[in-house]
Amino acid sequence: MTLNPYLTFTDNCREAFDFYRSVFGGEFMVVQTFGDGPPDMGVPEEALGRIMHISLPIGESVLMGSDSAPGFGDGPVVGTNFSIAYSPESRERADEVFGKLSDGGQVGMPMQEMFWGSYFGSCTDRFGIGWQVNCEPVQEA
Repeated sequence: MTLNPYLTFTDNCREAFDFYRSVFGGEFMVVQTFGDGPPDMGVPEEALGRIMHISLPIGESVLMGSDSAPGFGDGPVVGTNFSIAYSPESRERADEVFGKLSDGGQVGMPMQEMFWGSYFGSCTDRFGIGWQVNCEPVQEA
């Protein structure tokens, strides 16, 4: 189980993460644009180069982020453009935690299988904090 900060930008995520990498060092674990996603995502052509997901390890944590995409809700608001990413050890735990976090809050995306292979959902809890629950597939030994 891990908790990591997840930052959301309008269209300058790559610039911000290049800056963070210059400050903390290291290499990106993942860099994906909206153009790397499936064609049926409905992202406009002008937004395909925006960052869909980026991860930068910093010590024992991972700083993650993305740009917003037109048509995927309101864009970020500076000062509240973050959420907490939770990575549980099982789908059962993901469902349990997601159910509790979203109770009295708002579900952004229900828990479901995603094209990148994870079981994922997002919500805002009743205190206004955004959460992303991402359960990676079990790796066979």
